[in-house]
Amino acid sequence: MEFRNQVLDVLEDVSESSVVKENPDVELFEEGIIDSFQTVGLLLEIQNKLDIEVSIMDFDRDEWATPNKIVAVLEALR
Repeated sequence: MEFRNQVLDVLEDVSESSVVKENPDVELFEEGIIDSFQTVGLLLEIQNKLDIEVSIMDFDRDEWATPNKIVAVLEALR
């Protein structure tokens, strides 16, 4: 499976919203799709499902604002 789709699948699971795939430029935090609790869950799922370790200290809300931005950050980390 393509890496981008894997990331979007994780995002969809954590957010419990299909909008992340329908509109990958949606503002996740501004729209209330992901909150701070789900952010921690997202980082854990990224580690578990994608084998990419991201600490909460590396998390930058602006850099992780949309699904497309998250894919780009994770591409750079893998």
